[in-house]
Amino acid sequence: MSEIFVIGHRNPDTDSICSAIGYAEFKRRTGMESAVAARCGDTNDRIDFVLRTFGVPAPRFVSDVSPKVRDVMQTRVVSVNAQNTVAEALELMDERAIRVLPVLNADRTCRGLISLFKISKFFFSSSSRVFDSRRVVCSVRRLARTLGGTMLFGIEAEKEEDLILMIGAMSEESFGKRLANYPAEKLVVVVGDRRDIQMRAIFGRVRVLVVTGGMPIESDVFTEAKRNEVSLIQCPHDTATTAMLARAAVTVDHVLNEKYLTFREDENLAAIQRVAAQSSFSAFPVVDAEHRVVGILAKSDLLKPTDRQLILVDHNELSQAVAGAELVDIIEIIDHHRIGSLATARPILFRNEPVGSTSTIVADCFFRYGVTLPPSIAGLLLAGLVSDTLNLTSPTTTARDAEILEKLETIAGVNAAEFTDKLFASGSLLTSKPAPQAITTDCKEYEEGVRKFSVAQIEEIGFDQFWKRKQEVLDALHQYRRSRDYYFSTLLVTDVVMQSSLLLVSGPDEFVARIDYPKIEEGVFELAGVVSRKKQLLPYLTHTLAQV
Repeated sequence: MSEIFVIGHRNPDTDSICSAIGYAEFKRRTGMESAVAARCGDTNDRIDFVLRTFGVPAPRFVSDVSPKVRDVMQTRVVSVNAQNTVAEALELMDERAIRVLPVLNADRTCRGLISLFKISKFFFSSSSRVFDSRRVVCSVRRLARTLGGTMLFGIEAEKEEDLILMIGAMSEESFGKRLANYPAEKLVVVVGDRRDIQMRAIFGRVRVLVVTGGMPIESDVFTEAKRNEVSLIQCPHDTATTAMLARAAVTVDHVLNEKYLTFREDENLAAIQRVAAQSSFSAFPVVDAEHRVVGILAKSDLLKPTDRQLILVDHNELSQAVAGAELVDIIEIIDHHRIGSLATARPILFRNEPVGSTSTIVADCFFRYGVTLPPSIAGLLLAGLVSDTLNLTSPTTTARDAEILEKLETIAGVNAAEFTDKLFASGSLLTSKPAPQAITTDCKEYEEGVRKFSVAQIEEIGFDQFWKRKQEVLDALHQYRRSRDYYFSTLLVTDVVMQSSLLLVSGPDEFVARIDYPKIEEGVFELAGVVSRKKQLLPYLTHTLAQV
């Protein structure tokens, strides 16, 4: 099942978190079972107060939605260990129609890769290495198992040896001459029901005699093999098949690729695609933080579509969205801000309304379509609404906000005015957070032409805490602007009781000089009656920017 994240903007505020939870609930109740509320930034004291009040957990934290290796890798890892034979590896490859197998240690770390290409080079040696085509590196017991045969007698059957394959398909005289050319203790002689060759090999004290075709072995042959300490295997296959299988008795650690490429499961697909495409390997082990293999990534997997999708709430600009949003499908947007420059690959549901909060729009979805609204979710949406509209006192407030709020009060059993007082008293950012964190807790990035800038807001009860930390906050704002290379950065400190704000500005002289609000001191302006970043401050800043 695909994941559909309902997610607000970076540095989320109360409305962003509450509308994400609320809309995910709405989508699940209307058939989208995989909708999940998410966030791409930390909560703050006020958000935590709201979540505790209504007994709802915070949305899942998702810092980046870029397609990852884990999204397309094959999680059912078909593997072998170093002591499996090449024959066993080939059987697995044939059954599963795959060309590469990871060779894993007991702790699932990767020892190497075994591939059809490497096996083919082992079986079909170049003309300059003809002898390699007759090497059999294995133990007697492993040879018998690979041949599907019966070990009738074995000497040191578990010891791995580097042996030489010889086919007894000639006259006894010719065989005897050839036998003399090799050390007998290294020879594996493969022969059918030719008694003369069998006995000549035994009296020559070869290492192993393999009798093919499932032929019965005469008692004196068995007796002499035992007396001369020649390991004896009875094999059901013909001589040609037996010779081929004998070479496949080698363990995979003799033919594996020890130099290989792995990827971490959390790596971005975009970051590894070029490296993977240029690699000579067709598949790559995928490892976790402990270097254990958790998946396999084939080159063909890079072409798979990822099934992660997004529903954006409380924003519609990629500059404010979760990292990687441009790489996945955005299927819906629910917002009450200006429409930015976001483009989608296909038509989507885009609900953008000039109301005071996104929570208003989400609540309206429940009411409009007759979907049951749980009291806890109603409480969250109430919190988002009163937070963004300062309990209907913000200039962004509409009649629709007031109408929705009244319904939410009834369902949640909460008095909005009393709750608002508790909400804004629940946490002062300028008291509880370091200045660099306080100024970015509710901060949004905007772009006008080639210029980028940021607008942050802190809502306080009075300005006392600000004046105590004024220089620290200004320094943090200057540093934030420099670190992001913004044209300018601003911070709106709003007194929710007096319905007034202070504006802090960090920017070039030509821009700051055009701000015509009363200047209290360097970088600080008084904005009487201004409380809305969206409706009052942002239009003013973009207009001022256009004059520079």
